[in-house]
Amino acid sequence: MTTPLDNITFKARTHPKHRFQNLYGLLNTDSLYQSWGQLNKQAAAGVDGMTISHYQQRLPENINRLSQDLKQKCYRANDIKRIFIPKSNGKQRPLGLPTVEDKRVQQSVSQILQSIWEQDFMRNSYGYRPNKSAHQAVHSLGLNLQFKGYGYIVEADIKGFFDNLDHDWLMQMLKQRIDDNALLNLINQWLKARIKSPDGEYAKPSSGSPQGGIISSVLANIYLHYALDLWFEKKVKPRMKGRAMLIRYADDFVCAFQYAHDAERFYKVLPKRLAKFNLEVAEEKTSLMRFSRFHPSRKRQFAFLGFAFYWAKDMSGKAHLRRETSTKKYKTSLKEYYIYIKTQRHQKLNHWLPVLRRKLMGYRNYFGLPDNSRSCDRLYNDIVRSLFKWLNRRSGRKSYNWSHFKTMLTYYGLERPRVSKRFIHVDWYQARV
Repeated sequence: MTTPLDNITFKARTHPKHRFQNLYGLLNTDSLYQSWGQLNKQAAAGVDGMTISHYQQRLPENINRLSQDLKQKCYRANDIKRIFIPKSNGKQRPLGLPTVEDKRVQQSVSQILQSIWEQDFMRNSYGYRPNKSAHQAVHSLGLNLQFKGYGYIVEADIKGFFDNLDHDWLMQMLKQRIDDNALLNLINQWLKARIKSPDGEYAKPSSGSPQGGIISSVLANIYLHYALDLWFEKKVKPRMKGRAMLIRYADDFVCAFQYAHDAERFYKVLPKRLAKFNLEVAEEKTSLMRFSRFHPSRKRQFAFLGFAFYWAKDMSGKAHLRRETSTKKYKTSLKEYYIYIKTQRHQKLNHWLPVLRRKLMGYRNYFGLPDNSRSCDRLYNDIVRSLFKWLNRRSGRKSYNWSHFKTMLTYYGLERPRVSKRFIHVDWYQARV
């Protein structure tokens, strides 16, 4: 499938208005085998209860059968299993789990869509794209705020984006580059698939794309590319008197402006623009604020992708942009560690301390960026104190003193995380917006 995708990529790059045909024919045995290698083998089962490991036991037979169903156009999307995971604000986030067969076909279709639209996506869009990451989005935002002279920030949040994505608008957007009814009908099947709730009831959605489905991330990028990115680049920026910038990661985005009047105009028109596509801003998470080096204050900050940005003065009195783990994310992470230690404390240490070590490494890999050493150290100290407290409450007498406790931390590799100085692969030209 690599060669056809390369041809699609080249055609999409050289012919920006070309509408692709005969894409459905790419969903053959070869593409299904390739998509199988890219699936998460630890993913949960869908509504049919079929797991990845169980499906793999008869993989060649299953692939051949699915390939024939696609070729004869008798493939039908299965129902979606709805689950809920807790959010940091106490609410629950709905996720949709497709079946294994749906995941494989979705993976193949998402590769086709990615090959077409990757050439069209704006360079300030970082979510769910090859060679793009959240760290690059954070780094790009920091560079622009530090050196480009922006003075005002509009931070916005789209209310229930994945649940309110309009199907009619999305199909119109897909038709901008696709002229293949078979492939469009396949995507429409996934959008209209019934959702089974935890209590066993079924519902057919009129909008949205299940968050958790492989195809949803690509569809979300395409939707916001037309609804937000192109509008900001073609309509908003030319009407501004000063510089304007948008940085987006999936449905999280931040806009920066040089002048207050430009920021106020955008802040007023943004809800109207999103309403046109049946989207709504979350008012409690959307705000306009003054944010410049001339007003340095730790209290004047905003959050993006788990990091809080603020201006502060260095030892020489010069203002520099700083970033640290946001208060909300810090409290959420600490609470998760606290609950894990408390619930696992009675188990053997060699069963759960290696897991705790991996959790700390994951936290360090994401939040261990320059300027964030204090937050990482503070989290580590809080976790160590919590661990010392609960390990000494396992029995009627104290299990550890601090000397033996530190020896145990060293033995299991629970060392203080170090801030990484690694280079983020995005140069200044790519970071500019």
